[in-house]
Amino acid sequence: MLTLNEVNVYIGDLHILKDVSLFVKEREIVALLGPNGAGKTTLAYTIMGIYKPKRGYIKFMNKIIDGLPTYQIIREGICLVPEGRRLFTTMTVKENLELGAFAPHLRSKKDEILEWIYSIFPVLKDRSDQLAGTLSGGEAQMLTIARALMAKPRILIMDEPSTGLAPKLISLLFNIIKSLVEKEGLSVLLIEQRVRETLQIADRAYVLENGKVVLEGPSKSLIDEEKIRSAYLGI
Repeated sequence: MLTLNEVNVYIGDLHILKDVSLFVKEREIVALLGPNGAGKTTLAYTIMGIYKPKRGYIKFMNKIIDGLPTYQIIREGICLVPEGRRLFTTMTVKENLELGAFAPHLRSKKDEILEWIYSIFPVLKDRSDQLAGTLSGGEAQMLTIARALMAKPRILIMDEPSTGLAPKLISLLFNIIKSLVEKEGLSVLLIEQRVRETLQIADRAYVLENGKVVLEGPSKSLIDEEKIRSAYLGI
């Protein structure tokens, strides 16, 4: 579905991503791991059209998308769940969700999509008239994911979704991610610092260091990869 081929990204004079190649297939969870400053968020922003590759290309469903504006990339079927949630805290849960269905072709289906969202996240239906800024950390993260799902994407890019969550909620979050793939048919590119938990649910993984892919492979094989355990991930 999604392919990056030798993507190079500069921010000013800084060469952030260096010949990065990766792919995500249908109904697949792909983990993107690596230390802070490796370029993981830059890669997510590049897929979303916020940064433009200087060299290389990005394809989605066999269509080059790296020259498209962000709103068009969302309409093509890719959505980002950003790190730090970034909700509209003075708006209600329902209003935040409705903003996710901003594309013209979705507006007439907004109520139908809302009911689908509420079937996945029943707590959001209970909180629909509550201000987003009053939600608990776990509820706020659910709302962030749900807002992205309102755009009916085919791929979700999730940037550090477990940040700030208690261990019990992290377990719930990872179960939700698995369910989105297994029951809803989505694909997920999962950027995470919680390495062991991520590799346990992911099909494949890439390790990024200093803007380069330094390891890749099936997740189960990388859990025992000594290079990952000691040098890159500290486990």
